[in-house]
Amino acid sequence: MTSARFLVVLDADSTLIRNEVIELLADEAGRRDEVQAATEAAMRGEVDFAASLRTRVAALEGVPVTAFARVLARIEPTAGVRELTAAVHDRGGVVGVVSGGFHEILDDVAPGLGVDRWRANRLEVADGALTGRVDGEIVDAAAKAASLQEWAADLGVAPHATIAIGDGANDLQMMAVAGLGLAFNAKPAVRAAASLVVGPQDLSEVIALLP
Repeated sequence: MTSARFLVVLDADSTLIRNEVIELLADEAGRRDEVQAATEAAMRGEVDFAASLRTRVAALEGVPVTAFARVLARIEPTAGVRELTAAVHDRGGVVGVVSGGFHEILDDVAPGLGVDRWRANRLEVADGALTGRVDGEIVDAAAKAASLQEWAADLGVAPHATIAIGDGANDLQMMAVAGLGLAFNAKPAVRAAASLVVGPQDLSEVIALLP
C-alpha cells in the first residue's frame, strides 16, 4: 500500500478543467442547449443527479467515438492546476479526481495534469457510436464521497488530512466528509456549505491551504 501525508480530491468538470465535457459531446449531437440547461439544473441541486445524467447521456445517442478526439482538443485545464498538483506532490500528498463526467476523456486528461488516481462514468458504445446509456454504476454524490474515503483509507490518510474541491451540488457530500471542503467556481448552495470559498478561478490559490 502506498502511503501519503494528505489527499486532495477534485471534481473534474468546471474544477480540474474549465469545460463541461457532456456539453462538448452534446455539441457533436447538435443538442448542446438542452444538455447545458439540464447540467446547470443538476449542479444547482434542483434535480437528482443520476436521473439527470441518464437523460443527458440519452441525448448523445449516435455520437461516433471519433468525436472524443475533437472533444479532447477543446479541453482547457483550469488555471493553476499543474502548480497545485506539483505542490501537493512536493509536500508528500496525493491528488485524486472523482467526476460525474467520463473516463473516455479523463483517462487522457488526468495524467498530464498531475492527477494520481481518478474515477468517472463510462459511456456505453456499440458499433463505434454512443448508445445513449451509461455503462455501469453512475458516479453520483454518494459515490464521490465514498471514493474520497476509500482512497484516504488506502493511503493511510486520516479524514482530517483530506481536502475536497468542487463546484456543484453533487460535490457536497464529498466536501462534507473531507477535513476541508473548498468551493471553487461554485454554485451558491455549494459556496454556502463549504469550509472555504476560493475566489479567483485559479487552483494555485489552494496551495496556501495545503498541510
